Amino acid sequence: MILRSFLALIGGLVILATPAVGKSNETTDAPLPGLPTFVDPDPANAPENVLLLDLSNGGMVAIRLMPQWAPAHVERIKTLTSQGFYNGVIFHRVIEGFMAQTGDPMGTGAGGSPLPDLKAEFNSMPHLRGTVSAARTSDPDSANSQFFIVFYPRFSLDRKYTVLGRVISGMEVVDRIERGEPPANPTRILRARMAAGGVAAPLAPAQPAEVAISVSDLNNSPSD
Repeated sequence: MILRSFLALIGGLVILATPAVGKSNETTDAPLPGLPTFVDPDPANAPENVLLLDLSNGGMVAIRLMPQWAPAHVERIKTLTSQGFYNGVIFHRVIEGFMAQTGDPMGTGAGGSPLPDLKAEFNSMPHLRGTVSAARTSDPDSANSQFFIVFYPRFSLDRKYTVLGRVISGMEVVDRIERGEPPANPTRILRARMAAGGVAAPLAPAQPAEVAISVSDLNNSPSD
């Protein structure tokens, strides 16, 4: 299912760029009991859950995926990574002081993978600097392949987006991702792979053909 998932920063409040979110999209559940909060910073430990992103800005980002927080979302990222899905994909929506979003092969924010959308796995993990969370539309169960990395704490997103991991190294590389909606010269994921190895997909070209973006693709994207 093709989705249109993007976030906007308006008046200091984070809202969805699609029609207004109703109460059904929010949760007031108590913190999940027994949910582990420790994120192991060592990529050598449980490397099967460490996602490595080689970016076109010359750096590498290591993300600790947390299946204890969002098992289906983590499995989706790992599945798509094993297929080479993220290789060559741009960061199409990058807002200063907020987040960097990627995972759409169309490069517009309107695309996804051929796999079905995921049921929300909202949890009690806060959106701290370096948090990795699943992008979605106003439908809580519309996450598919897109995700975003938070530059600074954004607690207004808590319990409304599925937190699935955290950056454990290379946050300075994330900080260098080109800004824009979309950026004029977007930063790309040259290659995504799991630290445990086994990804046979080749390194994506540094400068693949640009993705055409029509005016209609951007009509629903609000200004800051």
